Order: sequence, then C-alpha cells, then structure tokens
Amino acid sequence: MNNKNKIITGLIIFIGIITFPFWYNMGKAAPGIEPELSAKARAAKKCVRSASYMKAEHMQLLDAWRESVVRKGERIYVNEEGKQFNMSLSNTCLDCHSNKAQFCDRCHDYASARPYCWDCHIDNPKEKE
Repeated sequence: MNNKNKIITGLIIFIGIITFPFWYNMGKAAPGIEPELSAKARAAKKCVRSASYMKAEHMQLLDAWRESVVRKGERIYVNEEGKQFNMSLSNTCLDCHSNKAQFCDRCHDYASARPYCWDCHIDNPKEKE
C-alpha cells in the first residue's frame, strides 16, 4: 500500500498523455470545404438531386447509374421531381461542374478519397471531341 500515491500519479500522467491529442486540438478543426460551382451550375440552382443528397450520396448515385447503363442499358434517370437526365458522368455531371480541379478534386482531397471514376472517364469530354 506504500505505492498508492505512485500508482495514482502514474494513472493521472497516463490519462493525460492518452487524452492529450483530444484536448490539445479541441476547437481547432477546420471547416469542411465547399465545392466551387461553375456559372452554369449556379444558374441551374438544382442538381440531379438536392445539394445535401449529392454531398452525402453522389457516389452511390453514380454507382447506380453505372449499373443501370452498363448492365441494363438504361440511359435516362428520372429524379424525384420527374425531370429526366442522361446518366453520364462526362456529359451530365461535368456539363455543369466542368472544373474538375475546383469541384471534384478539392473535396476528394479534403476527404482523402481516391475515386476511381477517372480510370475510365476523361476529365473534360468536350475538350476531346
């Protein structure tokens, strides 16, 4: 029982060291990055789906589009408002969001995401025509 004070002191130091990163960085988190919209995207005011949906679920939507186009041969997407869109990353998405570096790469770099979209799709399809 002589070591009681040493054990308590050691536990306090241990807990302090383990929790140091949390309390040292408290309140220092950087805000998330907002993608830079092109003039055409700002004028449209509405994407294929709502902005909140697209921020959270765009990859799931693109995967569903890929499945529909490649496996089923369906090329038309109808959103919740009944508006039709061509299921094409290169021609639908990049038509409004034409600056890949300012729109796609900026958020993906912030999130440390490495999407495989560009393995098949060219960055600017209009440039290659």
